[in-house]
Amino acid sequence: MFLGTYTPKLDDKGRLTLPAKYRETLAGGVMVTKGQDHSLAVYPREAFTDLARRAATASRSNPEARAFLRNLAAGTDEQLPDAQGRINLSADHRRYAGLSKECVVTGSVDYLEIWDAEAWADYQQTHEENYSAASDEALRDII
Repeated sequence: MFLGTYTPKLDDKGRLTLPAKYRETLAGGVMVTKGQDHSLAVYPREAFTDLARRAATASRSNPEARAFLRNLAAGTDEQLPDAQGRINLSADHRRYAGLSKECVVTGSVDYLEIWDAEAWADYQQTHEENYSAASDEALRDII
């Protein structure tokens, strides 16, 4: 499981160092894609393959499903972390997520998210209260 919050810096070449505790798990390669809320999602290759296969089963006559599948496939980049655990983030991915030098990597159980540090702070400010006030109805399928 991917858990926790980390604060790596994006270098001048667009490389980001993944958390050391996950390097062995991710050494075989990762899939970097546009996530929700203008973050990036980093999946182990196998987990991304499962997601992509599920997405591909959606009805092609549904415009939202088509748009999701197209954006998922077109917005994904396969990366092999280097010996220091760094991955290259494409210019398009950096633009999409508004990444500056200061980044935040968060665990999202089965994948990692990459956020611009300021965007993550804003997100937390806006949604932290929603977390503590979550209702039984919102959580009924979780807890």
